[in-house]
Amino acid sequence: MARSYNLADLLEILAQAGPDRPALVAGRARRTYGELDERASRVGLHLAAAGVRPGEHVAILAYNRAEWLESMFGAYKIRAVPIPVNYRYVAAELRHVLGDSRSVALIGERSLLARVEEIRADLPDLRHVVVLEDGSTGEVSGAVEYEKALADAPEGTFPERSGDDRYIMYTGGTTGYPKGVEWRCEDIFFGALGGGNVLGDPVGSPEELAANAEQPPMAVLDCAPVMHGAGQWVALMGLFSGAKVVLYTDHAFDAGRALELLAEEQANVLMLVGDVMARPVARELATGRHDTSSLFAIASGGAPLTEAARQELTTHLPNIVFLDNYGASETGACGPSVGSKEGTARFQMKPGITVLGDDMKPVRPGEIGRLARSGHIPLGYYNDPKKTAETFHTDADGVRWSVPGDFAVLEEDGTITLLGRGSLVINTGGEKVYPEEVEVALKDHPDVYDAVVVGVPDERFGQRVAAVVSPRPGTSPTLEELVEHCRGRLAGYKLPRSLTLVDEVRRTAVGKSDYKWARSVLADKAS
Repeated sequence: MARSYNLADLLEILAQAGPDRPALVAGRARRTYGELDERASRVGLHLAAAGVRPGEHVAILAYNRAEWLESMFGAYKIRAVPIPVNYRYVAAELRHVLGDSRSVALIGERSLLARVEEIRADLPDLRHVVVLEDGSTGEVSGAVEYEKALADAPEGTFPERSGDDRYIMYTGGTTGYPKGVEWRCEDIFFGALGGGNVLGDPVGSPEELAANAEQPPMAVLDCAPVMHGAGQWVALMGLFSGAKVVLYTDHAFDAGRALELLAEEQANVLMLVGDVMARPVARELATGRHDTSSLFAIASGGAPLTEAARQELTTHLPNIVFLDNYGASETGACGPSVGSKEGTARFQMKPGITVLGDDMKPVRPGEIGRLARSGHIPLGYYNDPKKTAETFHTDADGVRWSVPGDFAVLEEDGTITLLGRGSLVINTGGEKVYPEEVEVALKDHPDVYDAVVVGVPDERFGQRVAAVVSPRPGTSPTLEELVEHCRGRLAGYKLPRSLTLVDEVRRTAVGKSDYKWARSVLADKAS
């Protein structure tokens, strides 16, 4: 069978070249490349026997665990498309993602599937469910247990795959509800997964990946959730480079446990999510209890790693290398951080990435425009042609660009300083919150007349969600009341952490929320 850049093909190449090489550690589960590939094959054969066809979507709803990656590769084996689902989502959010993606199968942890049971009648496309055991005893109607599915998987062969096979990552950072960013496998491999050589030139063919099975063994401790782009991309970069990937599997991050795991597995790279993980790690390092002799690099993704956090880590790890990269679901991994300017992040971007003005031409140094990438970029947003047309553009020379809306400045030295997506998206501990979604939930409360939501600085999480609310006459809603009201429709990280009541929420001339005004109100309150 000819090899392609379908991710299952790439795993098979490494498994054949180094079947006994350690590939994955997740809690008590340990997999060699051969074992990971064999179990993924069984997932694929089971899904095919259950009627999943090439191009159909298979949702994965689970915390970090070995079965997450087995399921992902299993879907690719049969040319299906895995759909990562945020395990923090409540029923309303699950209804949107599972419905919008038209997922026909779902592999999920028993406790998390209880939320899906609430909305099962609203998901006519979902016809097959596989349960991952997690200690819960809840009933999931018509489901098959994961290990039984693998044990009973029939014999069979797989279709010839293609680099055109799809990769989809749902993101909540650009619209009120998450949108599925749709890539070709070949483009995501080169645009976000390191191209088989994270720190050098990409491979020239899928077969060249086999050489990575001969490289000196490396170990990557991935503390980010693999259902998010940052954590998933690091895990796949590690696997495609022939490394041992260690997944942090506790449901809440504990810096002490992470450093214990680092020592146990002799990890060389530690993947964190910005300051929310980096600062606790620095405090834990200060105790002097941990062996970090194997560690030479700290990677960060999903949220900015501030200069203050870097300095805290460097105090205890003076020779550490930082691999703090900018990336987004719509652009892939774009380039490493090269320090900061006036509190914003500055990056050395890869070729094909620039700052474009409204005329779709590169801006001059010092000018503000929107970050844009050409080359290996997504096809668009799944099931959303309108948003696709707003984000992906072809210039006068026929070059196609992804322009997701991050404002940026092109510096004199060629680096790019990010200013944020219109300063609207709130990044709280690596989770991205779109203010409009929270505003809609707040305004459904009977005591709320109007509301505007912004992010305010938070030492631990980078930002936290803050609400400015004008109540209906004669009422005075409390933060606790509003949080309880929103809890059933928003994930926990989206809930407001502070509330300011005002007589009237100011709006722009065209009736849109005035976020600048809201920030000034909150700044006055803090002073």
